[in-house]
Amino acid sequence: MEARFQIFLILLAVLAGAALLARRINVAPAILLLLTGVVLAFVPGMPSLELPPELVLLVVLPPLIYSASVAMSWREFKHNLRPIILLSVGCVIFTACAVAAATHYLIGLPWNVGFLLGAIVAPPDVVAPLAIARKLGMPRRILVVLEGEGLANDATALILYRFAVVAISTGMFSLPKAAGTFVAIVAGEALFGAAVGWLSLRVRHRARDPQVEITLSLITPYIAYWIPEHFGGSGVIATVACGLYMSWNGPLLISSATRLQGIFFWDLIIYLIEGLLFLLTGFQMRSLFEQSKAFPLADILSATALVAAIVIVARFAWVYPATYLPRLWNRRLRARDPMPSWRTVFVIAFTGVRGAVSLAAALALPFVLPDGESFPYRDLILFVSFGVIFITLVGLGLGLPPVVRWLGVADAGRAESIAEHESEIAARREALGAALKSLDAITDDRDLSDEVVRLLRARHETRANQLPDSLNPDAHDVSAAGTDLTRELIAAERKFIHVLLRDGKITDEVRRRIERDLDLEEASLANREYRRIPL
Repeated sequence: MEARFQIFLILLAVLAGAALLARRINVAPAILLLLTGVVLAFVPGMPSLELPPELVLLVVLPPLIYSASVAMSWREFKHNLRPIILLSVGCVIFTACAVAAATHYLIGLPWNVGFLLGAIVAPPDVVAPLAIARKLGMPRRILVVLEGEGLANDATALILYRFAVVAISTGMFSLPKAAGTFVAIVAGEALFGAAVGWLSLRVRHRARDPQVEITLSLITPYIAYWIPEHFGGSGVIATVACGLYMSWNGPLLISSATRLQGIFFWDLIIYLIEGLLFLLTGFQMRSLFEQSKAFPLADILSATALVAAIVIVARFAWVYPATYLPRLWNRRLRARDPMPSWRTVFVIAFTGVRGAVSLAAALALPFVLPDGESFPYRDLILFVSFGVIFITLVGLGLGLPPVVRWLGVADAGRAESIAEHESEIAARREALGAALKSLDAITDDRDLSDEVVRLLRARHETRANQLPDSLNPDAHDVSAAGTDLTRELIAAERKFIHVLLRDGKITDEVRRRIERDLDLEEASLANREYRRIPL
């Protein structure tokens, strides 16, 4: 037990070091963590670290999906539902079929085994490419479509995966029955997930205790995921629906104290889960290398290269027709949503990185069939799945920044960012104006002292003065100078409080309360700080 805990501490240290190095060399942390895991796996004396598939599918996946769903805007998700469904359902099925056909005719795998392999490697990951895309400042719609696809495509792939495993185990498959089951799972899970979100919000609202509410928020994704998964569903759609419901309805029912503490809690949890997941994925290379000795190395490498090429090409072959053909056929759609630039479509097609869910699905394959025979091609599927993850994550992940710069897609994102910041400033001013009108009405209705009214009006004037008039360089410089000076004043106040504590004039409890106010004010400065955007 002590040795395992020591290994866990070592992994945390490696995670922190890799994250710092990734920031310094400007590489996505997921890529560096995967490579670090591969290197550490072959270090002499390093114990073998297995990645239990149930750990990913039942323990790790629910909070990842739920957190991303809560962060997703329901309005934007609904507005982009058509491209999200085309990618998360259509592209996954198309890719799985393409892999099945290619491996059957070129390698000789049975159709059911090829389809199983296709279902495993079909869904792109959402973590690594989105981290890169956000850093590159790509247009908002690209980010929304990619994030929405990443939330929903795991459900499609896991459902196809279960159909394929059943077909291999029993030798029976009915397309009409499978299609009906697929529709029933999607509809049932969407309703169930929304119901779990509704119930969770009501219970948390009644609790009125940040610690209890955050604990309930941690339980929520597991309830949404485990129950449908137990009855033969995927659990993913229910978790996504639950998260989207919470995102849309939660702001008015969740207290500010819970929201502030919950943000920090969930940020840390997701950071640790994602980092350790990619690190442990790299560690699997050692056991996969040992298992691969049962196959000729040339066969493994050729199969891996073939499947990796197919999943990359299949995404391009699907994305372009799925983007342009509906607009060519439907005039109303074309008027409502004009033809996007081929550069935008290319970026979406290029962002086809596979992740740990594919590896977890491969690891979850049974060792034997119900009749006692070994599961066909299990080791080959494992090695090919890891190879596709490695090739797409490292190759496409490292290639995405130069591709985006070459296509100039970030220029549109920069213009969107300027407009978004301008609208934010306007919204803040309008909200302050609405609050000031409310203060006038309250002053007329209640008998308030002049001192209280002056204090409240001064608060509004101070907050209004902290907002720049616009994002032009002169206004930005004034706002930035005021923010920097405010930070210096907060630092001076914090040092003086420490002197009072050291001299015994205040207690530690008093110091902590004052420091909390200073921390919140400093965090507020960072939240409303407007970075200069190149015009």
